[in-house]
Amino acid sequence: MIGIINYGAGNIFSLTAALDRVGLAYGMINKAEEIDLYDRIIIPGVGHAGAAMQKLQESGLVPSIKKLRKPVLGICVGMQLLTAFSEEGNAEMMQLFPLKTLHFNSSLAGKVPHMGWNSVSISADNPLFANIEDQTYFYFVHSYYIEFDAGYTAAQCDYGVPFSAAIAKDNFFGVQFHPEKSGKAGEQLLLNFSTIQID
Repeated sequence: MIGIINYGAGNIFSLTAALDRVGLAYGMINKAEEIDLYDRIIIPGVGHAGAAMQKLQESGLVPSIKKLRKPVLGICVGMQLLTAFSEEGNAEMMQLFPLKTLHFNSSLAGKVPHMGWNSVSISADNPLFANIEDQTYFYFVHSYYIEFDAGYTAAQCDYGVPFSAAIAKDNFFGVQFHPEKSGKAGEQLLLNFSTIQID
């Protein structure tokens, strides 16, 4: 069963609606001891990364998340929380990936936020993207992006600059787009996450 980290900064309704559509069972995690009730974890997030990190710290869940060995998926701001540092609020994140979250330069990227459907280049043989074709379109809404690093990038997108549309390291995964708003491809990704096994 999937546990959703409920720390006051996630778009919970859209996510749970998507999980309902694909028949995946879930529950809410409000305190650290509830993490053990679930075999995989989703960290949602919308809005400001610095504020989201502060809320997550206040929840007392950060040490438990960092120690997890079960599959973890961060979505949008939830993905950015996995990085080392975000320019949004100039704040340290959970430092699970040695990557920075940076602000789009509007002179390069055009209109900020980057909003709408964009294709992604699936750059790694990653179980998160099983049965999803390269260059599939997903739905994005963000003003900050995670720098591209071939060592951690599972899927790449371009909006004036190349950036990580998805990252992966051990049992931790992150997607910048919103699978819950990305139609059948997003639903397939959530189903894939529900079956990922960590050695």
